[in-house]
Amino acid sequence: MHKVVMTLALGLAMSLPAVAQTIYRTTDSQGNVVFTDDPGRGGEAVELDPLTVVPSRPVQPLSSASSGRPESTTRYGEPGQPFMPYDVFAIASPEQQTTLPTGAAGNVQVQLAIRPDLRDDHRVRLLVDGQVSQSAMHTDTFLLSNLNRGEHRVQAELLDASGAVRHRTSPLTLYVQRASVNLPSNPNNPANH
Repeated sequence: MHKVVMTLALGLAMSLPAVAQTIYRTTDSQGNVVFTDDPGRGGEAVELDPLTVVPSRPVQPLSSASSGRPESTTRYGEPGQPFMPYDVFAIASPEQQTTLPTGAAGNVQVQLAIRPDLRDDHRVRLLVDGQVSQSAMHTDTFLLSNLNRGEHRVQAELLDASGAVRHRTSPLTLYVQRASVNLPSNPNNPANH
């Protein structure tokens, strides 16, 4: 009995690849080309090259002993997880080399693009000209106020739960225009008095 079952299984296994490799090409009533494995629909047989299959390597789960960390069931992005970089961490606005007009009085809102969302245990701080301008907060929006006239470089830093800097945006250059008391048209110009 065992030999009969093995013979049937071997015969079935040998016949399946031949059926699976035969594909028929036909055209439907609207002129669309249709590929099928059903010989009853007509059409011409198309011989396909065999597929190249590359087996993947087996995935070995990390044990808590090998990783040095206790196993956790928390998902990525939750507090307590080891730091993983964000897909996007950049200054979204203002744009590079934006000029703030005199009427803005050196005030600008800085909006960050952070994806996935900022983790609960991460903070962001803002640097202006290499100096910390805004303390670390759990936000993606900052307001810079009363910037002096001239050129400024703005960057955002990502801090992890321990306060270590984990990522920094590319520097953004801003130009600030401010009214000068030395301009003849300025009512505060000392020469006008």
